[in-house]
Amino acid sequence: MNKGYIASSVTVLIWGLTFISTKILLGTFTPVEILFIRFAIGAAVLFAAVPKAFHTRGWKEERWFILAGIAGIFLYYFLENASMLWTSASNAGVIVSTAPFFTALLSGEKKNGWFFIGFAAAMAGIAMMSLSGLTLSLSSLAGDLLALGAAFVWALYAVVTKKISTFGYSSLLTARRSFLYGLLFITVPLIFWNGYGEEREILTLTNTVNLLFLGAFASALCFVLWSAAVRLLGAVRTSVFIYLVPAVTVLASALILGEEITLMSGAGTLITLLGLVLSGRRDGKAR
Repeated sequence: MNKGYIASSVTVLIWGLTFISTKILLGTFTPVEILFIRFAIGAAVLFAAVPKAFHTRGWKEERWFILAGIAGIFLYYFLENASMLWTSASNAGVIVSTAPFFTALLSGEKKNGWFFIGFAAAMAGIAMMSLSGLTLSLSSLAGDLLALGAAFVWALYAVVTKKISTFGYSSLLTARRSFLYGLLFITVPLIFWNGYGEEREILTLTNTVNLLFLGAFASALCFVLWSAAVRLLGAVRTSVFIYLVPAVTVLASALILGEEITLMSGAGTLITLLGLVLSGRRDGKAR
């Protein structure tokens, strides 16, 4: 099998499972604590991989790395983690996967009818998923909205990283820089939202494995694998694999967490995924 397909498949599998790991860790840690530990590990791994110093050409470039840290590391993952306090991992995984819609809206690229049909279908699917949760708790709607907010913030991050890519720096070094700025901003809410003083078992095998999985594999390794996949397959062909992330999350949520997939939530998931596929069509063909 082509190395690009292997790298893409492994990345998608890991990314799909991140929602499961986060949901498990929320039983012990606050969303901000998970976020800080995850990217502290990720940054350490990237520093070990590329230990050399990195300097930008001044404030005009540095501000973009600051924005990347705020949007892509702090806000996106904070909203994603917090959403799972009130909604299921499967809902969060599917809703966050709509980020390409918002990215396309913010990019200014020309859009055809398929994009708007797909967008409408995805929003309808999300509404069905949210409504299916109302029978259990009204708070699930708040969780779904936070996940949708995370998708929008990721679109902002995509715009920022596109700008950063024009600077000509190594992708590993730019990721490391963004991680560090993200960690800096995460420390602010960490002061106010932590479990300090609470009686809890932190250093359990389950917690350790899931934190290492999120930090070393989902953050650091997957960034390298995805970059390699894009280089080997091209951005368009690699992007198709993104559609599999929510499918992995939904299946893993049922098998590992025991989350129930109702008829309405299942239908909403399928409609949302269909919307993602339709939105990527160009002249009758999927991208």
